[in-house]
Amino acid sequence: MKAVSVRELKNNPSAALRAAREQPVMVLNRHEPEAVLIHLSDDSLLGEPGVRQAIATGLFRERSLSLGLAAKYAGLEIAEFIEHVSRLGIPVVAGTAEAVRDDAESVEAWRRGSS
Repeated sequence: MKAVSVRELKNNPSAALRAAREQPVMVLNRHEPEAVLIHLSDDSLLGEPGVRQAIATGLFRERSLSLGLAAKYAGLEIAEFIEHVSRLGIPVVAGTAEAVRDDAESVEAWRRGSS
């Protein structure tokens, strides 16, 4: 595992990302471990059961990924991902009651049109 300081990461993030392609990179803040950079093509970690799903779930919960992208990254169909996050108590739809109602009406109209 390679180590870089926060300053090195700030000054040259590309170097840290290149290094992460080869091995995990520990980010040190005042000589104390702060974070670990792991390149997403590293199947050794991402290949472990549930890791992709956990990352996708966290990113969806924080609204960093859309429902569709989170499901795709998790390797699930959208319906399966909806069931997964619902079991965890993560709302699938966010917004005001009026916005949710409008979205539901749009989905229903789409369903009627695609039948």
